[in-house]
Amino acid sequence: MPVFNAHIPAGRFSSDEKRALADALNQSLVQGLGIPEGDRFVILSEHGADELFIHPTFFDMQRDPGSAMIITVMIGAHRPIEDKRKLVAAINRLVVESVGVSPDDVFVTLVPVPNENFSFGRGELQLADATPRW
Repeated sequence: MPVFNAHIPAGRFSSDEKRALADALNQSLVQGLGIPEGDRFVILSEHGADELFIHPTFFDMQRDPGSAMIITVMIGAHRPIEDKRKLVAAINRLVVESVGVSPDDVFVTLVPVPNENFSFGRGELQLADATPRW
């Protein structure tokens, strides 16, 4: 159910690395929250140097402007803080392992969305009257 949008530097990652990044984001759900692998909704958006602005040292980080990224995750609002911590830790670890960036280069923001606001297709709100199984 979570949806990822990773804003990445244009031209920094090869097609194989982009696939590895998408796989890492999906695996963060599997490993961090126990969500099935088929729950895979990932958007990668490339941005030029004049379109992606990430402060290199904010919060005492040492970010590489050529590798730093912003990952936005729309996630069910029902998740407790423990789940959010597990997910953010898994995202960081797996992204670092998959594409070789620094842990400081992975900025994550979680956007809580009420479950009834997700449609998986067919013009239906599949979770409007149900609790997610995971």
